Amino acid sequence: MEPEPITPLAPRAAGRTVFTQRWSELAFLHWAVPPERVQPYLPPGTRPDTLDGATYVGLIPFWMQGIGLLGGPGLPYVGSFHETNVRLYSVDEQGRRGVVFVSLDASRLAPVLAARWGPRLPYLWSRMRRRRSGTQVTYTCRRRWPGPRGARSRIAVSVGARLEAGELEHFLTARWGLHLVDRGGRTRFWPNEHPTWPLHHATVDELDDGLLAAAGFGDLAARAPDHVMFSPGVDVVFGPRLRR
Repeated sequence: MEPEPITPLAPRAAGRTVFTQRWSELAFLHWAVPPERVQPYLPPGTRPDTLDGATYVGLIPFWMQGIGLLGGPGLPYVGSFHETNVRLYSVDEQGRRGVVFVSLDASRLAPVLAARWGPRLPYLWSRMRRRRSGTQVTYTCRRRWPGPRGARSRIAVSVGARLEAGELEHFLTARWGLHLVDRGGRTRFWPNEHPTWPLHHATVDELDDGLLAAAGFGDLAARAPDHVMFSPGVDVVFGPRLRR
């Protein structure tokens, strides 16, 4: 089946609210790679999603805020933390575009344990910090558990003017679910909804990253990313996980 259209708003409702959260102060760093490079990382029944023959590896640091359960208010303390993920872009047999997470470093241990035990997402506990000075935002990460311990990342970006999103920007950000494998070895699609991303131009001032290498993409951090942008963030709703 052909992939669904690339749209700035969700093409379907996420369904009954399972989680709410806000993604804030995100830097989007992306490297173009051949589709065959990422196929081994994807769940059964999915394939690399491509645009103009290429797919992308993303390195995305941000601030997770106010995770709430079943439409309730954000959880104190454990519901907000810093996160950096390495992610890929997928499409399933029904044409649904999504993301696949190779790693998700987070600064709170409790959400890491819950996500690893429940939906089996590859969360890792790390010491992390985000600092903003004028137009520059700096993100630092040092992995604690389970490993490789000591894997580090330092990213500094300067935020520019508002960006008029085109097809590539929507392709990289307007992803309306994630693909993952459950405890039974079945591929699931976990849908979400959020407003259209507010996006800004950004430039990389500093990139000293070991998270890509820990995920199996060490050669990418040795060169500049192919695309960089920033967003102040969006509020997000996740529905129930679906079978593919």
